[in-house]
Amino acid sequence: QVQLVESGGGLAQPGGSLRLSCAASGFTFSSFAMSWARQAPGEALEWVSSIYPDGRNIYYAESVEGRFTISRDDAKNILYLQMNSLEPEDTALYYCVQGATAWGTRGQGTQVTVSS
Repeated sequence: QVQLVESGGGLAQPGGSLRLSCAASGFTFSSFAMSWARQAPGEALEWVSSIYPDGRNIYYAESVEGRFTISRDDAKNILYLQMNSLEPEDTALYYCVQGATAWGTRGQGTQVTVSS
């Protein structure tokens, strides 16, 4: 059974940083592309970033390019999202997703709020 457990969310000031983690289990993590997606209140689910097996191919949404960094530790089955230069528009529930889109199996999410 696929399990994805996100952590690391919280309150950050504009310009601040947060690092999200996703602990994965129940599948061969190293064989799957993994993604982050987010959903702001009243908005549709938005794809944020994807990383393919071995970390060789990485993609970002234009809205986070240059500010967010996705990475993975296949030995520990953990997916990360380093978020720098946070903006109020980054406020959302962030999901770890199995696969290369926003629409795979996902966890419960971790809330990120950017506010002064």
